[in-house]
Amino acid sequence: MYIRKSFIALMALLLAAGLCLGANPKSYSLSSPNGRITVKINTGSKINYSVLYNNGVVISPSEIGMTLEDGTVYGGSAQPVGFNKRVVNKTIDAVAYKRAKVKDHFNELTIKFKEFNLIFRAYDKGVAYRFTTNTKRLFTVKDETAEFTFPADWNSYVGYSGSKGETIESQYVNDFESLYNHVPVSGWNRNRLAYLPALFEAPSGLKVLITEADLRNYPGMFLLGDGSTTVRGNFAPYPTREAQGGHNMLEGIIKERGNYIASGTPGQKFPWRVIAVVPEAAQLANLDLVYCLAEPAADTDWSWVKPGKAAWEWWNSWNIYGVDFESGINTETYKYYIDFAAKFGLEYIILDEGWTEIGEADVFKVVPELDLKEVIDYAAKKNVGIILWVGYWAFNKDMNEACRHYSMLGIKGFKVDFLNRDDQPMIEFQQKAAAMGAKYHLLIDFHGTSKPAGLQRTYPNVLNYEGVRGLEHLKWDTADQVVHECTIPFIRMAAGPLDYTPGAMRNATQSNFHPVHSEAMSQGTRCRQLAEYIVLDAPLAMLCDSPSNYYSEEECTEFIASVPTSWDETVMVCGEIGEYVAIARRKGQKWYVGAITNWTPREMDLELGFITSASVMTVFRDGINADKAARDYSKEEEDFPENGRVRIKMAPGGGWAAIIK
Repeated sequence: MYIRKSFIALMALLLAAGLCLGANPKSYSLSSPNGRITVKINTGSKINYSVLYNNGVVISPSEIGMTLEDGTVYGGSAQPVGFNKRVVNKTIDAVAYKRAKVKDHFNELTIKFKEFNLIFRAYDKGVAYRFTTNTKRLFTVKDETAEFTFPADWNSYVGYSGSKGETIESQYVNDFESLYNHVPVSGWNRNRLAYLPALFEAPSGLKVLITEADLRNYPGMFLLGDGSTTVRGNFAPYPTREAQGGHNMLEGIIKERGNYIASGTPGQKFPWRVIAVVPEAAQLANLDLVYCLAEPAADTDWSWVKPGKAAWEWWNSWNIYGVDFESGINTETYKYYIDFAAKFGLEYIILDEGWTEIGEADVFKVVPELDLKEVIDYAAKKNVGIILWVGYWAFNKDMNEACRHYSMLGIKGFKVDFLNRDDQPMIEFQQKAAAMGAKYHLLIDFHGTSKPAGLQRTYPNVLNYEGVRGLEHLKWDTADQVVHECTIPFIRMAAGPLDYTPGAMRNATQSNFHPVHSEAMSQGTRCRQLAEYIVLDAPLAMLCDSPSNYYSEEECTEFIASVPTSWDETVMVCGEIGEYVAIARRKGQKWYVGAITNWTPREMDLELGFITSASVMTVFRDGINADKAARDYSKEEEDFPENGRVRIKMAPGGGWAAIIK
């Protein structure tokens, strides 16, 4: 009897040890349609994956998993119960996007477990994975493991949390508007949260960009380095108590957080972890991965969604001149903006902060100097739409009534500001705002927020996201915005559209620039500002300067007004991170080409042979003295060369723009 009991105990111990070690490790492999990218997945005591490009390691074995509050682990020693593969090759009809048709071609592997599924997709330009739950009960996610281990100490571009807080927890609240640091992976500040997207460079020139897609009912992912060649996902703990505060009492201030990151629902799909892999930087500025991986829009009529351009008054501080009334937040000033928009065919004007009582956080308390209904009615007669700025706290108090009331008055959308977080409740707020806007046929522009992660496909009425250090910083800051503008197309723009707000008519060379809050200027040349309407992706494009200045620069204003904001086709012509970028976009039978450079003057050829049946181009180029007077430019009509090779020259901080017919 003693021997039998000992044998049973020994077998039980060995069985338990086997389970802990992962008794049945299994391996899976998935390749991209063109065969260049391969992802390998191993299960056993843990789940890890690795990524190869042309058989060279891009991501070394890296652990992934999720831990629920009840002790359930998605990963760990959980054993697969099956798997399946499929191939998808389809075309998406896009709304308000950088191309009308989007190719969605991938190979997919689903590894099935008892409690969850793990799905991998391989595209020709990257891979993505996500967990989905099979549980039929509510649950809580305590934490997620998301590792990205590089095979060597590659260089990277990283943007750290803009929070001034010293603790990691204090950094979850931030503006997502930092400059990028160019440092080795091991050189990441281990005390600073990094926000997405983040970019990594192999010595061969290969580029790897990390971001996320289909972010719904879950916190956004930060990254944290530890001095090694591994960076790990980091997630804001769930806010359990929020109070009104911050800028003009419009922000949600987190007072307490729980010891978990998200609450979950039966059948939940978690965000895609996206790893773009491309051989050269130029391809980063024209990625569709986030859009393809997002939840499709509802099969309904989205024809009411009208991208376009907006005259905007905050950057220029309502600073108009040559009029017989005092400018400011009042009826007369906004009628002036409407007249300007109507003259140049702009679709919208934006009423930014100040149209409601400051400090009240009440979207129904309009300042007495402004007859809002009169302004809206006046705009309607001029065929100009009105978009209203609102703060997060004020909008969230009674979103349904705000949307119902103002849509009935005739406004076309809301610019929602001061979100400053991407924890689970804030991501849910964005979903709710997008859905509410769609219900009342209102456009949504998310300002003061994190990067886009696919909501703009699910709700095409969501046109812009800030989540970028935009031109507004030049009102108060001397940091190098010119190099930054040559960097963001390859990193931030890979995730989706911007709310960058170009269009300055006061332009300065590097030595002449200085911040002026009420009469702000740009760094770089006039043609740079024109080119940015083509280079930077923004379905709702702002004209940031004063209408009075635009009236004085009618030739440039007519060009800006003529540039579309959504496109039938986009082609990345060339570019190097932080150096220069050139992009061509087509709308109907016209091509629009824009190029910008850093502070290095450039003379280069643009290979535009893909533009066929073209004969004439209207060109805006830096003037011969643009290196001394940044506003100097010339406009010329030229024949489009038969071979499609166009020679351009850009001044320091310069640009070049053309319409090709």
